[in-house]
Amino acid sequence: MERVIEFDLAERSVRELNAFLHRPAAELAGLKVRVKHPQGKHNIAVGVNAELDIEIEGDAGYFVAGMNQRARVTIQGNVGRSVAENLMSGQVRVRGSASESAGASMHGGLLAIEGDAGSRCGISLKGGEIVVGGNVGHMSAFMAQAGTIVICGDAGAGLGDSLYEAVIYVKGAIAYLGADARQEPMSEADLIRVGRLLDQSGFRHDPRAFKRVASARTLYHWNSEVHQEY
Repeated sequence: MERVIEFDLAERSVRELNAFLHRPAAELAGLKVRVKHPQGKHNIAVGVNAELDIEIEGDAGYFVAGMNQRARVTIQGNVGRSVAENLMSGQVRVRGSASESAGASMHGGLLAIEGDAGSRCGISLKGGEIVVGGNVGHMSAFMAQAGTIVICGDAGAGLGDSLYEAVIYVKGAIAYLGADARQEPMSEADLIRVGRLLDQSGFRHDPRAFKRVASARTLYHWNSEVHQEY
């Protein structure tokens, strides 16, 4: 029988919830925690290091599900800035839309956003995978170093500015690419990767409809002759 614990944030504090979620992983393994009345509060379910399911029933504020390992977190609503910030492993799913800096500095795991994501989605990405069902705002994937971003809608201005080894796939229109980002041909490996991430995230799209964006690698070394004009 599934073990379910309910936390009502209309009656209890976020500090109490996070203290419970920081208990030894063996005590939490297999548990389902249902968070009621989040009411846009910040820092919900941060720093979890256990294999359990956390369901947040409503909109959440800043830094929800940040610094997580192993947990599976679902937000039944919209979220503020920096959802899944520094995610290490596990999964975070947003049933609504996300504000700016979604998935900032992620190292691993999967972040799936069913709606839109604001500006700087995937900023300083260091690993892991982000899939956005809608559009992303300007300067998304800025200085993304590793990992994968799949965008099923349109991308705002400056996509992939100062990109390193992360790869971006976009189905819709791109306003324009940032410095050192370029569009490249899709390989068979790219099609397989995009198909796998779409399946994992529950989105139905043809991988062949996506464009690949990667680094041109012209910013890897200092060049005194370009006079800061790249």
